Amino acid sequence: MRCIQFQLVPFLAAWSFSPLARTCSKTTSSTTKLFTNPVDDNAASFPPAFDPTEGPNAPLILNNKSSLWFPQRIRPRRNRKSAVIRNMVRETSISPANFIYPLFIHDEDFCQDIVSMPGCERHSLQHMMTEIEESVKYGVRSFVLFPKVDDALKNNYGTEAFNPLGLVPRAVRMIKEKYGEEVTVITDIALDPYSDQGHDGVVLDGKIVNDLTINQLCKQAVCQARAGSDVVAPSDMMDGRVGALRDALDSEGFVDVSILAYTAKYASAYYGPFRDALDSHPGFGDKKTYQQDPANGREAILEAALDAGEGADMLMVKPGMPYLDIVHRLKEATDLPVAAYHVSGEYCMIKAAVEKGWLEERSTVLETLMCFRRAGADVILTYYAKDAAKWMHEDLVKGI
Repeated sequence: MRCIQFQLVPFLAAWSFSPLARTCSKTTSSTTKLFTNPVDDNAASFPPAFDPTEGPNAPLILNNKSSLWFPQRIRPRRNRKSAVIRNMVRETSISPANFIYPLFIHDEDFCQDIVSMPGCERHSLQHMMTEIEESVKYGVRSFVLFPKVDDALKNNYGTEAFNPLGLVPRAVRMIKEKYGEEVTVITDIALDPYSDQGHDGVVLDGKIVNDLTINQLCKQAVCQARAGSDVVAPSDMMDGRVGALRDALDSEGFVDVSILAYTAKYASAYYGPFRDALDSHPGFGDKKTYQQDPANGREAILEAALDAGEGADMLMVKPGMPYLDIVHRLKEATDLPVAAYHVSGEYCMIKAAVEKGWLEERSTVLETLMCFRRAGADVILTYYAKDAAKWMHEDLVKGI
């Protein structure tokens, strides 16, 4: 592309001095008048409307058919002139196979709307199964589970995270018993849903401690693998946890359980509605001592190299849209698949604009998800997974 840019300007410059250009610029037949507008009598005191075909430096000339012509050979619009050609030359594609659908679950026999995330809810386990069944019909086959844990079960060490009879292990077993390998079940590895401190790790003397947290995360990962989880996704951002989880899983015989690492998880303001859904807001302070600084880009490359070296199978960037530059950097820096999380705050901004009538939901969402893919995301976690897949299916039926 750089080569074309350098060659185009000399070509146009040379054209203005070519014999053909000089010949054509002298074409001042009455045909030119077809392209001029009549002048109102009241405007007689103003100069006549500019005619782009007249004068020694006229930007437009007339071709052999006496039609307006700008002498440019390279016209990118030719590759956009019809839907067939646009589809043929499209650089980026997207399908439901690229989606992971996050599902919020709770240990109740009813569903509960999440006020700050319109269209999302905390599912009962039975309704979770219904939601999965509907999603599978449209091609969504990967799901990540996030539990809303009862406050009575929470403590600083997050021990409910590795309870084999806990909410997540039961949900995993239900899904795998019905679907087997037809769907992929991904489980979150972190302590914040289970912590009475609201942090991703164990808190001692006001600090989130790294290595003791990893100890708990290893127990959580093995518990989830035993329940049937296909992929564990550590979202805690503790140093070294990917390698520890890999060793823990392998030592228990779970060599085929994948690790989707939250590699570049930023201390972002976009997570608020998600924390509402899980009731997991930090009990004190913030998460800046373990999540990345939004101002840093190169740091993501360091995290990616560490996670890849420790045995991660996929790398994730979170949030998504405001961090597409990080998605692209990771794609350029690694041969591993790259995931991006279209987080709750991004989801809610679209929902709010749609509610106000400022945006059209369907086209906005599909464009947004395509942007993730264009930036380099192989996988997209999105609350729009089922809706987007349904819209794609409708377009396919219509032949669009």
